[in-house]
Amino acid sequence: MSESTTVGPVVLDVWCELQCTDCRKALEDLRALRERYGDRLELRLRHFPLDKHKHAFAAAQAAEEAAEQGKGWPYVEAVLTRVEELDRQGVPLLLDVARELGLDAEEFDTALIDGRHILIVDADQAEGKAIGVTGTPTYVIDGELLDGSKRQEGLRARIEEIADRLLADA
Repeated sequence: MSESTTVGPVVLDVWCELQCTDCRKALEDLRALRERYGDRLELRLRHFPLDKHKHAFAAAQAAEEAAEQGKGWPYVEAVLTRVEELDRQGVPLLLDVARELGLDAEEFDTALIDGRHILIVDADQAEGKAIGVTGTPTYVIDGELLDGSKRQEGLRARIEEIADRLLADA
């Protein structure tokens, strides 16, 4: 590759579910990856709501509304830190988190009613199923699927190994 070739950031797709305690545990790894790579690694939230969590689909739609309002990842992190409350409260918690982050909670409520983000969530879930995602968190980097739904140990090191290789090749 020539020196004049500009390459964008390495993309890490993060298949996540906002009612998942394992995804909450994965936040530490995601923060460490952001710290290490900065804008050289693009973390892309991909939705994979699981049937066993009744508020996961609404939470995924709310995360899309938060992204539209400019605070996608802060919203995702705030909801994940309150998984147990989401289990009990559902949509009212999603609106509370929006308010706490200074987002337009009325617009969140409207978005959840009119379903404007359903297609994004459905498309993510369908793509996840098609590539073999079965649980969350699951990562995809450089075409490699790394399933953290059963065990997360070693995944960050594997992601770093792949990212380092891709960045060295750039």
